[in-house]
This record gives sequence, C-alpha cells and structure tokens, in this order.
Amino acid sequence: MLPGRTSRNAAALLIVVLAAVAALAVVPGVKRGSPPPTERPEFDDSHFHLTNYIQEGIDVRTFLQIMGTRVRRSTLFGIPLQQQWSFANSESFAPTYYLQSDAPLYYYSFTDAHIATAYRSLSAGERARFDPMITGFNPADMYGVDHIRRVLQTFPGVFSGIGEFTIHKEFVSAKISGETASLANPALDRILDFAAEVGLVVLIHNDIDMPFATAGAEPVYLSQMKALLARHPNATIIWAHTGLGRVVHPVSVSAGPAERPANHINIVEAMLTDPALRHVNFDISWDEVAKCAVATPDTISRTAAMLDRFPDRFLFGTDTVAPAGAAPYYRVYDLWQPVWRLLTPETDAKVRKANYERIFDEARRRVREWERVNVH
Repeated sequence: MLPGRTSRNAAALLIVVLAAVAALAVVPGVKRGSPPPTERPEFDDSHFHLTNYIQEGIDVRTFLQIMGTRVRRSTLFGIPLQQQWSFANSESFAPTYYLQSDAPLYYYSFTDAHIATAYRSLSAGERARFDPMITGFNPADMYGVDHIRRVLQTFPGVFSGIGEFTIHKEFVSAKISGETASLANPALDRILDFAAEVGLVVLIHNDIDMPFATAGAEPVYLSQMKALLARHPNATIIWAHTGLGRVVHPVSVSAGPAERPANHINIVEAMLTDPALRHVNFDISWDEVAKCAVATPDTISRTAAMLDRFPDRFLFGTDTVAPAGAAPYYRVYDLWQPVWRLLTPETDAKVRKANYERIFDEARRRVREWERVNVH
C-alpha cells in the first residue's frame, strides 16, 4: 500500500474513532449520569434529601456518583425547615439536627432555589434522572400556595411535585415558629387543590399517631388524615412512611381482636380498599420503617403479603439526608432484603421502580403542560 494512502486511511480511521467517542459522550448515561443501557438499576428513590436541617449537604454530582448504576431515578429536595442556632440555648455548640437544640425551627424558602440551581447545573441526561420537589412553603399559611406557584413560574421545567412537607411530626411540629400546621387548615386544602390542578405529586409527612400513644386506641390523626385525603380525590398523593415515625410505631401484628383497630397493617390495607382513597399511595422510606417491617418473621411475611396484594400503591424510598457515601445511602434498601425476597416478580418490579416511573412521568407531563400555558 502506498504511504499516502496509508496516511489517508489512518486519518479516516482516526476521524471515525473521534466521532464514536463524541457520540458516546452525548449518549445519556455514558459519563453523563445515567446508567449504561446494559445495566439494570435496582430501584428508584421516591424520598431523598440533598440537604439537612441547616441547609448543608452534598453536591448533586456527588449524589450521582453514589447512585451509580444501582439507582435509575430519584426525587430531589432539601428540608423546608432550618434549625436556629441560638447562642442563649447552646452557646458555641452549633446544632445540625432538630434534636440537638431546644431552639425553634423556621421555614427556609430558599431551599427551592438551591435545589433548582443544582438541578439546572446538570446535563440533560443527568437531569432526566431527577424529579425535584418544592418544599419551602408554610402549610399553615394561606399564602403557601402562592409560594408554590411562584417557584414554578421562576424555575419552569424543573419541578415535578411538592414535598416532603410536614404537618404532624414527633418532636418537630412543636418546635416550628408561628402557627402550628393542621390537617384541618384551609391553607393545606388550597395547596392540595393547586397540586391537583397542576399535576404536582404530593409527598406529605403526617404521623398517624402521637408519640407514646395509648396502645389499642385508634391513632389520633387517622380520621383527620383520611378526611383530608378524601377531600382531594384529584391529587396524586404519597403518604410518607405510611404514617410511621421514630417513636410512632405499629402495634404488634399479633395484637388481639380488641387491638385490631390500632394494627398498622390492617389500617393501611383498609385505606387501600377504600374507593375514596384510590388516589393515595404510600412510600416505605426511612430506616425506622424498615426496622418495623423486618422486626420478626411474622412482620416480614405480613408486609410482603400486603405489598403483593396492592402492588400498584407502594413506592420504595431511602429518606436519607445528604449521605456521606454509598454505605449509609444503600443501608435502607438493604434492610428491606427479607421482604424483597418474598415478593412476586411483578410486585417487586413495581414497588422498587415501575410505580415511581409511572407516577412521576405523568407528573412531568402535566406540570410541563401547565407551565406551557401559565408561564410567560
């Protein structure tokens, strides 16, 4: 072969290689944040906090590295509450968690701008893996809905839902400055009405009961919560943690007949069969919830049976807050392994991935359509 032709062939080959590399660089998932097409992610995360109670956390690209190929998609939100550092209370000790100080919490609306900015810093392929949520509103404020609308107008193309936001939460609600949020407050109804209009997913935290409540009694907040949910049949709602908390635990599944109204699995199953609550889903996020589910062989089998009976109504989430690395992030998922092993393949796929994608794909579609009409 002639030297000139060899050079031309080498040059042509180099062009092909460079073109292939360039094409690879823009394929979503190849060094752009999405799992390679050959990988099979294990779950989508319906409940993830990028920042903590003093608005510090991890970089969104660090979280992408933690997600790796094990997680396809995740919600993305901060925490709407800021823990005040009161020198009178803790002097030079700077609290980073709400249990580390008696000083109050207050709503921190800038969290939404922070999340939007982090999301917008990503490539298109990386953005496709996240569903940011609006959290920086006060659910006891009749103007709370205006904050949500304003965020959508300021950051179109970003948000898919609202939450996680809190109404009743052990040790938190009483610390929040100003009026205490309530399930009966018209301000909350205005927020859920607007979410239904726009298509925003609603992720709400509301403990089903008070801490240290009397065993055998109906959970204190159950009737109010069901009434609220029934008033908003057009909203897509996810009840975080199925209403459980750090000390708000279900009663034993071996409870006698007199205690059955307080049996948590029975309560959730009754809600799942209620036609007035067909729009309500539950997330099984948080390690505290996982501990309850896998506490005994009986709880494991009862939990798995409930998920198999209602495979379309549950979503897995970690509820991790700015995890320092992969180990603390995946710990919650790994705690559920005894339950995962008992599920049918169909239920397993829906709870870990398909339900998330169905719900949030529809939210993306509807919110973008609302923005097309209402954001100028």
